[in-house]
Formats: sequence, C-alpha cells, structure tokens
Amino acid sequence: MAADQDPPFELVVRDARLLDGRVVSLGIRDGRYQAIVEDPADAAALRAGEVISAEGRLVTESFVNGHMHLDKVYTLPMAGEAALREYTAGSMGSAIRSIVESASAVKAKYDRAWIMPNVRKALDQAVLNGVLHIQAFVDVDTTAGLEGMEAVLAVRDEYKGLLDLQVVAFPQDGLLRDEGAAALCEQALRQGADVVGGIPWIERSDKDSRAHVEWACKLAAATGKRVAMLVDDAGDPSLRTTAMLAEEMLERGLIGRGVACHARAVGQYPLPSVHRLMDLATAAGLGFVSDPHTGPLHLPVREFIAGGLPVALGQDDIEDAYYPFGRHNMLEVAFLAAHALGFLSAKDQLALLDLVTSRAARVLGVDGHAIAVGNPANLCVHHDERVVDVLREHARPRWVVREGRVIAESECSGRIVR
Repeated sequence: MAADQDPPFELVVRDARLLDGRVVSLGIRDGRYQAIVEDPADAAALRAGEVISAEGRLVTESFVNGHMHLDKVYTLPMAGEAALREYTAGSMGSAIRSIVESASAVKAKYDRAWIMPNVRKALDQAVLNGVLHIQAFVDVDTTAGLEGMEAVLAVRDEYKGLLDLQVVAFPQDGLLRDEGAAALCEQALRQGADVVGGIPWIERSDKDSRAHVEWACKLAAATGKRVAMLVDDAGDPSLRTTAMLAEEMLERGLIGRGVACHARAVGQYPLPSVHRLMDLATAAGLGFVSDPHTGPLHLPVREFIAGGLPVALGQDDIEDAYYPFGRHNMLEVAFLAAHALGFLSAKDQLALLDLVTSRAARVLGVDGHAIAVGNPANLCVHHDERVVDVLREHARPRWVVREGRVIAESECSGRIVR
C-alpha cells in the first residue's frame, strides 16, 4: 500500500480533481509521482513532509509554451505601431515587410543590458503562471549578431531550477537574404542553443526557401538537434514551406524532431491539400504550434487534432511588433483560442487544456508530461474545480509545483464593499 512506503513522501497533494473527474491524492518523492490514491482512507494515511490541500480543485500538468520570441518581449515601444499594423492587417499580405523592414529595426539597438531584464520579467510571469516548458526563438543575424542569444542563454542558466527553456537559433531575416546568418546560427549552437531554427518563407524565391530548409535540417541532423521553423506565416497558400520542412525531415532522418510554427496559410488550402499535408506531416512526425490570437489567419487546428497530429498553442509574443498584449499565461492563450478557433463545448475545453499541457509537450519532445506514476511531478493546482471556470478566469494557479517542489503561490480573492 502506498501509505506504508518508507520514507514518507516529500509532498502530498490531497483531494486533487483530475481532468477525468477523479478526486485523488498524489504522493511525490524524488521529484516524481510515486502514488495516485483514490480511496479516501488510504489517502488519509499518506505521510509527507509537505502537504497541499487542493480541496477538490482542478489539478493539471504544468503548462507548455511551444513558441515564444523571448529576445523581443516588451519591445513594441521601440518597434512602433507601423510594424504591428503591417503584420496583422487584412490577410497578412504585408507580413514580410513587417518582419524584414519595420520590426527588424529594433535589432540594431540590441543590448543585453535591456534584453536580460525583459527576459527575466517574462520568465517570472511564466513561473507564476505555471509555464515550465518553453521553446524560445532568439534572432541570430548580421544585425543583431549574438547579442540576444547570449543574453537569453545567460538568463536560461539563472532559471534552470524553475523551468526548461529550449533555445532556438533563429535566422529571422533569412539565410540567403542575410548572408552571414548561417555562420552565426552555427556559432549559437556551439554556445549552447538547443534547436536549429528557420523561416523559409521569408526568402525571395521557392528555390531559396528550399535551400533554407535544407540547410537547417542538414545542420540539425549533423548536430543531433531538433529543428523548429516558422512556416507559411502569411496570407499566401502558394508558399507551401510546411511541406518543404516535412519532406526534408524525412530526407535527413529527423522523424519526430521537428516543429512547424504558425502554418497559417494552411487554413486557406483546399481540403485535399490539407489532407495531403497531414499525411506528409504524420510520416515525418512533424509537430505544430498555432498562435491564433496573433493574426487573422490560423492553422486548421481541429482537423489536425482529429488526424492525430501533435499540436500545441503558443504565446508567441509579449508586447512586441507582432502582438501588443500577453502575460505568458497559457490559460489566457487557451481562452483566446476558444474564440478564435471555435472551441467552446465541454469536450473542446478539455482539448484546449491538452493543447497547452500534455499534447503540447509531445510537440516539443518532452516525455512523461502527464499525471501518472513515474513521471516528473510538474503540476498546477488551480483555484476552481470546473474546467470552464479555470478557462474563464485564466487566473494564476494557486500553487505551481516543479519536480515535487512548490515554486510559486498566488492568492485569488476579492471582496465587495457595500
């Protein structure tokens, strides 16, 4: 019986309501779930050094943010409103101009003296909101050099005990457009970046886009890294860079080691083309991250889930040239996605939580991100017991636990004075 185990658990979460409706007690030792007990008598006998009384409130896995431009957080005042208008207006026809011209002007001013405090602020918000796995894109190009990368890598080391940060070396201005970016990305990997990035649709031609994808996948295969790209991020269904990524992953033996972010134009494909792409992505083990709150176009998420593909939601931006809001709160992202994607039913609400927890972890190659015996104990205890209330309020969790240790607490109360 779990209650008789010796030594006692380091942490027990009592009366935790799981997404399947069960109310259980969770016994945690050595940073992992060691017992999940449903019987109240057995649960009462669990011994622990620390106890959290969930009191029937919802307990979920901690949150995963599959797409975050971490070097750009809080830079909208520097970039200006023009870049934001170009990126988000209409059918996103001016997205290339926004990225290559307007927003890129910020990078000429890159300085770790202001980048590092901004990154810390965004990661503090992540911890308070229970976001403990992040894939962070950092621009590496001949304008920014390695200034942003070195700043983010330094802060990553400061937060090692709080969250996992996968840092992407991201040539946002292109490789053929920006001669010298490839060498800088390779240097960034040597300095500690985790993932090879790309944005092939930014190039001047399909030929150059394909060369961009081939470079990234070849480098990922040679270094044993994953690859993550922004693909089809504009209102042009002829770009087809998502398929380029999947094809090259198959060619380079990168099955299950790639992520396609945005893929907005897929939402404008004819249905046969969508199904063809889904088959190709399945063969390549390609995962997807959608950020439907950051523009008028989005990946057909419902169809991709139905097809069994790994799909996640991402925060993408916090107050930069592409999105003016953001609190690094994946419940808020899920709430916004509920409206943008039409995910409103009770079943849809469960799917939304999956898109920011367990399914999102699959996209990033994070194993064992589920409340189950033997898995790392990364969890959030929420203020409400119903999924609809947790999404409606999108409040900070009452408690955030990282590998069995409470790392954040937030009260949520109010009082009406008459």
